[in-house]
Amino acid sequence: MVIKRAWQRMLSGRRLQILDPSPLDIEIEDIAHGLSFLARWNGQTSGEYPFSVAQHSLLVEDIFSKQFPKMDNHSKLFALLHDAAEYVIGDMISPLKSHVGINYEELDGRLTMAICIRFNIPTKKIKIIKRRVKIADKRAAWLEAINLAGFSKQEADNIFGKQGVTEGFETKLLPETPFFVRKKFVNRFNELYKP
Repeated sequence: MVIKRAWQRMLSGRRLQILDPSPLDIEIEDIAHGLSFLARWNGQTSGEYPFSVAQHSLLVEDIFSKQFPKMDNHSKLFALLHDAAEYVIGDMISPLKSHVGINYEELDGRLTMAICIRFNIPTKKIKIIKRRVKIADKRAAWLEAINLAGFSKQEADNIFGKQGVTEGFETKLLPETPFFVRKKFVNRFNELYKP
């Protein structure tokens, strides 16, 4: 019987077991690097560069922090890392995710838990935080849809729901080089993370 490989070597040198991830094998530099090269919307966005998952994560954390200003740094950090598991499993558009089933969600959940443990995000609070992050995530998706992915406002409203005030995030919607985005992501992480 041949055992199939279920791990990935990271640029940090860590060997992450994908099916049973250890928090000890998770490094923020690996996450930032992977997410800054991973395109949102399957790369179907306007601009000279793809709009990356790292940029999306920075946008979601910014929206979350402005919408819920009294949230603590652990909660803001979770908002920044809400899609961090995608540095290993990739970004899959929602319509496809719903057809893949439990396996994708299960992998995402395991990796997210390991990431939370690694960066001291209280896992007992995750359900509460997740609901609020989802509000910011939908607003970010709405903004990306109409500003980058060619959706009409009506189409975005139908899919993501009508969004309230959406001004003030225009500069966060400019696709940037992976190197620059990776740096911004790590800098924001360092501002929020207190070991």
